[in-house]
Amino acid sequence: MPPVAKVWQLLPHDAVAVERMSTALRMSPIAAQLLLNRGFADAEVAHRFLESHLTALHAPELLTGVLQAVDLLEIAIRDKKRICIYGDYDVDGISGTAILWNLFHLLDVPVEFHMPNRLEDGYGLRSSTLTQLAQQGTQVVVTVDCGITGIEEAATARRLGLQLVITDHHEYKDELPVADVLVHPGLPGGSYPFRGLSGAGVAFKLAWALCQRLSGSEKVLPKFREFLLDAVAHASLGLIADVVPLQDENRIFVKHGLNRLQTAPTVGLKALLESATLNSGSVLRAEDVAFKLAPRLNAAGRLGCARLVVELLTTTNAEKARDLAAYLDGQNKERQSLERRFTREARELFEAGDWQRQPAIVLHHAEWHAGVIGIVAGRLAEQFGRPALVICSRDNPASGSGRSIPGFALHQALQACAGDLISHGGHAAAAGFKISLDRIDAFRAKFCEYTATHFPQGMPPPPRLVLDAEVPLSALTFGLLQEIDRLEPYGAHNPRPRFLAGGLQIVGEPRRIGGGERHLSFRVRQAGTNVRAVAFGLGDRMEELLSAGGQCCLAFTPRINEWNGMRNIELEVSDFQAGAQARLG
Repeated sequence: MPPVAKVWQLLPHDAVAVERMSTALRMSPIAAQLLLNRGFADAEVAHRFLESHLTALHAPELLTGVLQAVDLLEIAIRDKKRICIYGDYDVDGISGTAILWNLFHLLDVPVEFHMPNRLEDGYGLRSSTLTQLAQQGTQVVVTVDCGITGIEEAATARRLGLQLVITDHHEYKDELPVADVLVHPGLPGGSYPFRGLSGAGVAFKLAWALCQRLSGSEKVLPKFREFLLDAVAHASLGLIADVVPLQDENRIFVKHGLNRLQTAPTVGLKALLESATLNSGSVLRAEDVAFKLAPRLNAAGRLGCARLVVELLTTTNAEKARDLAAYLDGQNKERQSLERRFTREARELFEAGDWQRQPAIVLHHAEWHAGVIGIVAGRLAEQFGRPALVICSRDNPASGSGRSIPGFALHQALQACAGDLISHGGHAAAAGFKISLDRIDAFRAKFCEYTATHFPQGMPPPPRLVLDAEVPLSALTFGLLQEIDRLEPYGAHNPRPRFLAGGLQIVGEPRRIGGGERHLSFRVRQAGTNVRAVAFGLGDRMEELLSAGGQCCLAFTPRINEWNGMRNIELEVSDFQAGAQARLG
């Protein structure tokens, strides 16, 4: 079964609004169209978005629970209480843990951190771990990126005499945990201006507020200023990896965090950049973090060693940093190998079964690795345009992970099927769960039934490929690309621009390139303009590309390719249609 074909959707063009925005901001109509497409109808608001000054971050004391947490931690530091940071094992939790650990280390406060093992412990707080920490003499536990659903665990901490500060950003249940302090941007009764912070962003706000308290003013001491600039870089890793909306202060974090990573990385981050062959001083983009840095940081956690990543982000020893970065690089290569194998097996299993007419994908296998199944689920959801759940059935209970499609809230779907699950958690786009092996078939039937009721035709509609504007190839200049770059960093709710070019003619013979010949390289001509195009992952569609005598339409993002001192504009192709006229939905 081939991947489901995407429906192309060209966003509307309002010539008057484009002209108004273009004139007000002194930018090209194409760049103005991009801003309008992202919801910026007001030029002043668009200007603030483009500038994104660091001073526009919201004051930390606005965040619910922050001042109470600072009160508690200030006393704990004064009384020399033993503090443990309890972080999640993904990049968001890891980078937030590193932020708080670095601050306590700067303050010369003895501090430990605990990072759960994804395979053995699973997500979130565990009562057994809290008991062990109490037995070891821990007096204060500060969570990062977890704990807001830990009702029983918070009760355990209270029974053990542990002071518990929960910092989190995930969805909470009807009942909140009874902890000493809850720090969360979306708590009932709170008034924080921005709900979309990541776990690392919440940890940063707590660290910032503590720096202010210890400085005795809103303006922090110089040593804290440098720490906070490094912390912005760490927070940007978590924000990008957790795919939170790059709006409001998330955009500020990422924009300035990328700059700090590029110009003054910490010892650990410098080693990480080098291992990913991202040269110091070169332009660093959010996609570099998403596709080169975050996978390396995530790989160790997926395969069971997230603690080593915290050590990388906190070490000041260059040799140790290089060794750790090299190890993470090896872990990432292993993760990639497992991911490719399991994705291939899952696709074969799906196509061989009688599930192709089902509105959702629910697959299980005893040999799949629990740390990689989330990535596999994402690949299936993207390829087949429907929610996908993948279960590692090696143990009983089994671990499952899911990824969704636009318009279908996965965490709500799991809640509707909770009777067949042992536990579950997550958000609209991604979630995890535990299930007994003997409940998988019943759960699959119920989940597919629930999914079908949410789509008029019983099946999810084909995925849409949203195109910002139709642009002639002759308009693609270095000046335009420089203007478009002002919208960086790209990410959730601020996607990379994607344009349509129609009436193209292929020049010469396309070539399959890359490992496994998975990509296509070809040239296209429109009027007098001749440009190279690269279609990643579309190598098996060579015949389709040539099926209309070489005439085609492309959905693409322009990019600059530098090679041997030469700079050329190329097209990074997301999709194509054979024929001179684009078919739009």
